[in-house]
Amino acid sequence: MPSIDMPLEKMREYVPSLYREADFDEYWRSTQAEAVRQPLNAELIPYQLGARGIQCYAVRFDGFGGGRIAGWYLRADTAGKLPGICFYHGYSGRGHRPLDMLPYAQQGIACLSMDCRGQNGQSQDAASYAEGAVAGWMTLGIRDPKNYYYRFAYADAIRALELLARREEVDEDRIAITGGSQGGALTLAAAALSDRPILALPDIPFLCDFRRAIQITPAGPYPEIPQFLKAFPDLVDTAIRTLSYCDNLNLAPWIKCRTVISNCLWDDVCPPSTIFAVYNHLACPKQIEVYPFHKHEVPYEHYELKFRLLTETLLGGGGAGGTTKAGA
Repeated sequence: MPSIDMPLEKMREYVPSLYREADFDEYWRSTQAEAVRQPLNAELIPYQLGARGIQCYAVRFDGFGGGRIAGWYLRADTAGKLPGICFYHGYSGRGHRPLDMLPYAQQGIACLSMDCRGQNGQSQDAASYAEGAVAGWMTLGIRDPKNYYYRFAYADAIRALELLARREEVDEDRIAITGGSQGGALTLAAAALSDRPILALPDIPFLCDFRRAIQITPAGPYPEIPQFLKAFPDLVDTAIRTLSYCDNLNLAPWIKCRTVISNCLWDDVCPPSTIFAVYNHLACPKQIEVYPFHKHEVPYEHYELKFRLLTETLLGGGGAGGTTKAGA
């Protein structure tokens, strides 16, 4: 279906105002500090994948504030320090599994994935939400910014990144992060809230420019919020205030590492203008790849670009620098 959104030339100029609350900095400063300080209590359980020269492990670590977060860890069976990639997944899905990460592990990159709490993986959501919510995760805890689901999910993403960077065999100065949709949102948030990554590759990112997204998006998770507010119209201002803390629009200026974003113009789940809103606020080295006729998906060609970017940045390989034909 054609795009529901504004013309491309308008999106390139679209710079909505930030709408941070007065305590926005302190909210994330204290959350980030707590996320890093809380013991990980990580457990790596050997798993027989059968890939030559690759060690594979099921991972468990403590989630932000409680519960256990699940994931997978792959590394080459070699000596010396390895660069690392942390993978985040899409809404209602589960983290990358071993074969998904194998091509990178075979290049000599340590790979970690994370199941988002309470979604379709093996991670627990131990947070307690005072009242009910629409089915899904968009409105869990939306009445209170400190108890909002995505505060916990963003903190879990930071903790996964810490687990990877603190591994004895990992070079903490060569870390990248990536993910699509919700995973793209977690990638942006982790890049904003941690100094660990040197490269962020968010694809068709979710949780961007909430104020516009909930007004125009017909499909996917964003409509959970209007559905909730139909039942509680007196909570519109409260909900927008809570969402403002986890809107990557407001976090974007904090991102310092190189960031390459994919954006599809027929996307009716994560509208392209909401992604441009974040991109246009980035002050870091940045690049956006625009795919005019794709929907909520990542084109094969973009996966090739990401592979080249990751190997060049983390391993020093050649040939990844430029944009693709579809690029910005």
